[in-house]
Amino acid sequence: MSVNRTSRRAVLLSCTAAVTGALLLSACGSDDSDSGKDRTAAATTRQITDAQGRKVEVPRDPRKVVTLSEPTTDATLALGMEPVGVTAGRGQQGVSTYLADKASKAQVVATVAEADMEKLAALHPDLILLDETTGAKKTVDKLQEIAPTVVTAKLNEDWKKSFTDTADALNKKADAEKWLTDFDTEVAGLKKQLGDNAGRSVSVIRWQDGAPSVVGKGDGVVGSTLKALGMARPKDQQGASTGHSEPVSLEKLTTIDGDWLFFGTLGDKADGEKAYREARKVANFGKLRAEKDKHVVVVEGSAWNSAGGPLSARVVLDDIKGALAGR
Repeated sequence: MSVNRTSRRAVLLSCTAAVTGALLLSACGSDDSDSGKDRTAAATTRQITDAQGRKVEVPRDPRKVVTLSEPTTDATLALGMEPVGVTAGRGQQGVSTYLADKASKAQVVATVAEADMEKLAALHPDLILLDETTGAKKTVDKLQEIAPTVVTAKLNEDWKKSFTDTADALNKKADAEKWLTDFDTEVAGLKKQLGDNAGRSVSVIRWQDGAPSVVGKGDGVVGSTLKALGMARPKDQQGASTGHSEPVSLEKLTTIDGDWLFFGTLGDKADGEKAYREARKVANFGKLRAEKDKHVVVVEGSAWNSAGGPLSARVVLDDIKGALAGR
């Protein structure tokens, strides 16, 4: 009997040990699984602080990006990424015309005034980018419920900083810095090619509803590029702008004059040419020095008159080079 009792006790102890060991292994396995999930999450996301001081977990390799402002759309395309959703260009139904060929597959889900939340959510983005040039800045909390949302820049932020901060959200800051280095090199090169046009005054206007508005003041894409080239602005186009554009009455048409006048609308160059034909019928437009000297340059206004980004800066630089270099 004692032998049987001893055997039964040994069996029970053996079973207990086996169960205990299994539970321990199970617990250890659970810890490893949880740790693995944490490590995977950390590997696929990163935390950044946006322009509003918000800490946002963003994907390290975003694939489905929505851009709700002109500068973030421009910057994302400049970095070789096509957003799945974009904002319409200022005063346009679709994306800004100067970006159309690079954003042909993107769906318009916003205007400068607001975003269409339903259309945006249907795209299932993994990252949303905007800045304070768009009305969507008022709905960041709602956007954050759809996908990680980054406000890349304050209103009137230096466009180069805005570009690099947008690139940082996309994990492409080094690419943006190289782009800017190359751009600055080209600006310096063009400055040496201006010849007799060096230091000349340059007026920039948008023609709309039969009258001009001054654009490109301050240190935005247009203003900063002209400044870097050493070009002057007419007296009434100096200093910071009171808004995106400043209307000029036809009675004060002479205030838009300069050695050169870059002329556009909110649309493409063809739309600018049409507006230019209308402007030439306006009394006193023919008396402008730039018009007399055939120094009015019609441009793709969607680039010159947008909130701006690296690709619009490229258009501005190329247009100036084409008009002024070597002349």
